[in-house]
Amino acid sequence: MTGSDGPHREPGSDVRAAGSASERAREEEERAVEQALALVGGADRSSRSDRSGGSGEPPSRGRDTRGRRGPRDEDLDAGRSSNTHADRSRDPQAHRSSDSAPYDGRDNDPRDGRAASATAPAPGSGQPPLPDRALPGDPAKTSPPPPSWDRARAVAARAGRGGPPVTIRLPLDRAPGHVLAEALGALTDLPSFDTSAMDGWAVAGPGPWAFEAGAGLLAGRGPAAALPDGTAVRIATGARVPPETTAVIRSEHAHVDGARGLLHARRSVVTGQDIRPRGQECRSGEHLVPAGTVVTPAVLGLAAAAGYDALPVVPRPRVDILVLGDELLNAGLPHDGLIRDALGPMLGPWLRALGAEVSGARRLGDDAGALRDALASSDADLIVTTGGTAAGPVDHVHPVLDALGAELLVDGVAVRPGHPMLLARLSPDGPCLVGLPGNPLAAVSGLLTLAEPLLAGIAGRPAQDPYRALVHAEVHGHPHDTRLVPVVHRPGRAGGRDHVAPLRYNGPAMLRGIAAADGLAVVPPGGVRSGTEVEILDLPWAPATPWTEGCFT
Repeated sequence: MTGSDGPHREPGSDVRAAGSASERAREEEERAVEQALALVGGADRSSRSDRSGGSGEPPSRGRDTRGRRGPRDEDLDAGRSSNTHADRSRDPQAHRSSDSAPYDGRDNDPRDGRAASATAPAPGSGQPPLPDRALPGDPAKTSPPPPSWDRARAVAARAGRGGPPVTIRLPLDRAPGHVLAEALGALTDLPSFDTSAMDGWAVAGPGPWAFEAGAGLLAGRGPAAALPDGTAVRIATGARVPPETTAVIRSEHAHVDGARGLLHARRSVVTGQDIRPRGQECRSGEHLVPAGTVVTPAVLGLAAAAGYDALPVVPRPRVDILVLGDELLNAGLPHDGLIRDALGPMLGPWLRALGAEVSGARRLGDDAGALRDALASSDADLIVTTGGTAAGPVDHVHPVLDALGAELLVDGVAVRPGHPMLLARLSPDGPCLVGLPGNPLAAVSGLLTLAEPLLAGIAGRPAQDPYRALVHAEVHGHPHDTRLVPVVHRPGRAGGRDHVAPLRYNGPAMLRGIAAADGLAVVPPGGVRSGTEVEILDLPWAPATPWTEGCFT
């Protein structure tokens, strides 16, 4: 029967249509499974060719307007997802982690791990619409797995080294904390003349030695006449030694016979004793300190002694800090769902300890427009944001980066805590951005994973030398991701080896453990047993007080 409000349907057409839809759904599910297997097991050449336009090679990036070459394509491809940010949502099980066995998901980030939602913001809310989210089983929007922790660090370090070298000359009083852009060569012999290493007597030939009363030779005076054989003259530390001097006898090793005008040695005299010969420390032109060395007070003193008035150094990286989140308080006790901002006070000193020039933290709240304006107007080398790196309704970092045309170099890292961290370049010749998760220890993880190697590359600092240490406790691991666990170094007992002990209070929202730590253990997936060696990341400081007894361990 044909109705007036719809087309005629043949008997069984609904059944055939349902069967066809079911078949299409099964085909889509099979394609999704095949793509997921390829991502886990490693895509073959044909799948890579499809992603790169059929050539089998990643698209070339060329150089930016300053001639800077960015990170290697294979490093970037491992850390970058689509610049459309349309595939942000991932399997929620992949973002679980463990603070203790059995695996219980404690490393979930309640502030920045907010569930992805395709719900549009309410009209008039002032929030930009969120990008489309990946749907389960949709092969066109399946996210690649996040890069490993060590690969993400390598990408960050390469991004920092991508710019052309810049050198400035600073007077000595402004150079400390900078990195030498060039090796320092001695501008003179050190010492530049033979000098006395002690207060005492300069003598020539065998004793006893005749002497004349008087002040003798003082530091800072011009050259003295040659010392005749069998004579002695008083000499001060640092004074120029007269020609033909055999040795300097310390005052306490000499006996003065004033009546006869003779000097006697209380000990045997060795030729050249207590004389610093010219060039003993270095000769003019000799390399003293290599490029890449941090100018410490000791380096500063050596440079001054070698004749330098100014030093060639790399400018310190300039860093802007943007604190996001409407729930943060600047002062007072937490109340009514509001919490204290721990990252604003912490990040500035931490970044300065990494050699950066840091402006004061700016608090923007959950305001996408303010974030976009701040990013677009920054002239810093690096912008660090806190929070908003996941895919929740007020997580604006990804949409704003997309709106600015930024290039994502690292989008999530297989590390706990801190997996929603990211690294982006805002423009080919613009600053980089490190997006830190909002939880405090997760943010520390992002600092050490992305910001520290990036800043080292920009500043010309050598990378932190990796080393391993025994851990004296079982440390549970995440099934798939690296864990960063606060540890403290302990001396060995009864001739045993030094080791590290993991600290309690190491959840992503906790700072109590890291406040007592002097390093972070890099725990591989699956964890480690007591007595195993693990890689250690040193912190820029060590606690001045041994807080690590009692409740911390």
